[in-house]
Amino acid sequence: MTLAFAVTLIVLGFVGAFVSGLVGVGGGIVMVPLLYYVPTVLGVGSLDIKHVAGITMAQVLAASAVGAITHGRGAMVHHRLAVAGGAAMAAGSLIGAIGSRYVSGRGLLTIFAVMTSVALPLMFVRPAPHGAAAGDGTHVPFNGATAVTWPGLIGLASGLVGAGGAFLLVPVLIAVLRVPVRVSIGTSLAMITASALTGFLGKALTGQILLGPALAVIAGSLTGAPLGAKVSHRAPITVLRVVLGALIAVVSIRVWADVLWH
Repeated sequence: MTLAFAVTLIVLGFVGAFVSGLVGVGGGIVMVPLLYYVPTVLGVGSLDIKHVAGITMAQVLAASAVGAITHGRGAMVHHRLAVAGGAAMAAGSLIGAIGSRYVSGRGLLTIFAVMTSVALPLMFVRPAPHGAAAGDGTHVPFNGATAVTWPGLIGLASGLVGAGGAFLLVPVLIAVLRVPVRVSIGTSLAMITASALTGFLGKALTGQILLGPALAVIAGSLTGAPLGAKVSHRAPITVLRVVLGALIAVVSIRVWADVLWH
């Protein structure tokens, strides 16, 4: 790995982690396309999609853990939901990570594109208000089966492609489980931390993680994630939703174009 390639990966890790902390995604929605396309465009190196998935899972684990701690200190985590959904996501992610070894690169890109397409319409659902019964939103009641099924399926898909899945999980928490936006962000990071841990183990055990590039990306993530989380606490909710929706739309279009025409 050249110095230029390493510096590029550090910068990309910072960018992905900042977005992670800002809008509650583990970073995969940004890191997968950044790692797959940017080094090649800059001429500093290249990574195939399977190694991108492995490195992204390592970055998601680091970024979501730091982001979850930051949001948790601000009491923006629904702890009961995080435990129930996080366990289901962790199980699904482990299965997906191990199974990804047997899926083609084009297949992984297609799964990632489908995930972004499913997430985008959910961004248009009106967020749940802070009702009196819910207090600050960290004790909103939820359906147990729904809280396990959706995260389990998202974990399976995210384990396959290396993305933490929070770009899909946040809209689901908002639209399906009716959790307020800020609480959805913190809760998703807690759930993604559990999911990324098992996903990382699955990809590491099957030889899909390049150590050098992964460490470079993580190095950039360690400062980006807490900075993004701090900005998130001060940003208007509407801005957070617009940023997340725009990210999902742009990435979805780019990846679908790659799947269909390359």
